[in-house]
Amino acid sequence: MSREGTLIKNTAIITVGKICTQLITFFLLPLYTSLLSTQEYGIIDLLNTLVSLLVPIVTLQIEQGIFRDLIEVRGNKEKETKIISTGLIVVSVQMLGYLLLYVCMSGFIHNDYKVYLVLNILVYSFASVFLQVARGFGNNRVYATASFLSALSTILSNVVFLLVFHMRAEGMLLGTIMGQSVCILYLFFSLNLYKYIRIQKFDKNSSKRLLKYSIPLIPNSISWWIFNASDRVIVSAILGVAQNGILSAASKFSTVYITFYNIFNISWMEAVSLHIHDKDINEFFNRTFNVALRFFVAMGMGIIACMPFAYPLLLHEKFRDGYVLVPILIVASLFNVVVGLISVIYVAKKNTKAIANTSFVSAILNITIHLILIRYVGLYAAAISTLASFFIMSIYRLYDINKHYFKIQMDPKFLIFTVFVASFILVCYYVSNWKLQVIALVAAICYAVIVNKNIFRFIVRLFKQKMKR
Repeated sequence: MSREGTLIKNTAIITVGKICTQLITFFLLPLYTSLLSTQEYGIIDLLNTLVSLLVPIVTLQIEQGIFRDLIEVRGNKEKETKIISTGLIVVSVQMLGYLLLYVCMSGFIHNDYKVYLVLNILVYSFASVFLQVARGFGNNRVYATASFLSALSTILSNVVFLLVFHMRAEGMLLGTIMGQSVCILYLFFSLNLYKYIRIQKFDKNSSKRLLKYSIPLIPNSISWWIFNASDRVIVSAILGVAQNGILSAASKFSTVYITFYNIFNISWMEAVSLHIHDKDINEFFNRTFNVALRFFVAMGMGIIACMPFAYPLLLHEKFRDGYVLVPILIVASLFNVVVGLISVIYVAKKNTKAIANTSFVSAILNITIHLILIRYVGLYAAAISTLASFFIMSIYRLYDINKHYFKIQMDPKFLIFTVFVASFILVCYYVSNWKLQVIALVAAICYAVIVNKNIFRFIVRLFKQKMKR
C-alpha cells in the first residue's frame, strides 16, 4: 500500500476508536454542567490540569523513547523485549520514587482530592507507556480499541457515580482512574506484554539511549502544559475556580478539534519517521502537509459556524459567558495544528532539543501575555495569550524547518481565500444575528467542499482500487 494509503488507513482505524467516545462525551456535557456547579467543574479541570503537568515529569517522557525505538526494530522480538523490559523497569522505579515522595509530603498537603491526584498520575503513567508500545508495534487497532475502552469506561463510571451515588466531583475523578485502569489491563493482555517483560533483559545502554531521547522532551511537555493548562491555574488563582469552570467548558470545543488532529498526528508521526530517509520525502511531506492543513482549517471554520446553534444546546446557561471565547480558542488551536504538522520532522530526525527550545520560549510568552492582560480583559486574556503564543511558535518553526531541513510550500491563493472566508464567519459569529449565522454556516460548508476536493477525489479513487482488488 502507498504511504498515503497507509496514512489514511491508520488514521481511519484510530478515528473509529476515538470519535465514538468524543461524541458520547459531548452529548453528556448537558448532564455534567447541570449537575456540577461552576466551582466543582473548575476543581475537576484544575486537578486534570495538574495531572497533565506531572505525568511527563514523573515518567521522564520515556514512553516517547520507547515508541521511537520500537519503530526501528519491528519484527525483531529480541530487541523489542529488551526495549520494553528496560523501559518498564525504568518507569517502575520512577513510580516507586514518586510514591515515596508523596508519602513523605502528604502530611503537608491539605487538600480533599490529593489521593485522586496521586492515583490519576499513577494510572495515566502506565497507560501512556502501554499505548506507546502499541504504537511502536504498529498495532493501531489495539491502540484505538484501548483508547475507546478507556474513554467509554470513564464515561460510564462518571454517569454511575454522578446519578446513582451522587459523588459529584469525587465521582468524576474516580471515573477517570477506572477508565485508565481498564486501558492498562486491556493493553497488557491484548499485546501479550507479559511475554516482553524480562528483568534480565534490562540493558543499561538502552536505558541511557531512551533517556537521552526523552529527557529533552520534558521541557517541551512542560511548555505545552503552560500553553494548554497554565491558563486554568492563573484564572483559578486570580479570577476564581468558578471562572475556571466557565473557561474549561468553553475550551471543550477546541479540545475536540485538537483531538481530531491528535488522531491524525499519531499516524502522521509514524509515517514521517518511517520514511524520513526516502529520496522523495520533501515531496511527500509537502503534499500531505497541505492536504491536512486544508482539512483542519475547514474543520475549524465549521466548528465556529456551528457554535451559535450548538453552544446553547450543549452547555447549561450558567456557562454562557464562555461563548465569546470559543472562536479565539479554535483559531489558537488551528495554529497549534500547524505547529504539530511540521514538528514531526524534529521527531523523525530525533532532534528533541529543537522542540524543547522553541516550546519553552513560546510558553514563557504565553504566561507573560496572560498575566499582563487578565486584570483588564478577564477570561479573554487566556484565549488571547494562547492564540499569540501558538501563532509565534508556528511562524518560527516554519522558518526553522525551511532553514535546516527542506522548503515547506503553501499556496498563497488558498491563504488569501481562507483569510477572507474566516473573517466573514467571525463577523457573523459576534454580530449575533441568526440569519447571518445561517449564511456563515453555509459559507463554511462551501469552503470545506472547495478546498478539500482533492481529498474527496483521492478517497473515491482509493475506494475504487479497493473494490477492484
